[in-house]
Amino acid sequence: MTQLHHQTYKHLRSKIALRRPTLFGVSVILISGFVAGCANQPPASGLTAAGLNCIDDSPTCIDRRQTALRTMMADRRRTWVQRPPSAEAYASGVRLFAFKKSKKSLTCDELGLGIREASGARASLRRAADRLSPAQIARSAMLGDEVSRELSREKKRRCKKG
Repeated sequence: MTQLHHQTYKHLRSKIALRRPTLFGVSVILISGFVAGCANQPPASGLTAAGLNCIDDSPTCIDRRQTALRTMMADRRRTWVQRPPSAEAYASGVRLFAFKKSKKSLTCDELGLGIREASGARASLRRAADRLSPAQIARSAMLGDEVSRELSREKKRRCKKG
């Protein structure tokens, strides 16, 4: 240790009173470590699956959901439409919002898939009641109903029956 580092270390050590850790202090450290650990996880390839499954309202999850939505909207082939969703993907709202946002560019077949998916969201969310809060289920089910109606209107407007 150089002389300067040693003096700085001694100065800091004399200024910091060593205390017994409190429950609050330990909690803050643990929570900070957990959040930092989640934030440093590499994004999943393709659709940023972490964003689809991140369902709390922490800044980290909000960022992940925004990234997942941007990735989905940038996918010109819309490969995400064909992927089966999880209940958490419905609860995060990312897939449903992606369908809503891209309804004008979806093919008639993709609109049909979106309608079935959005209509089935409520049942899928209820089956995941052990992992989701009642508020998450209600909010996401309402979004699913809204998206289903919008996609149905779009399909009726643009697509032939049959």
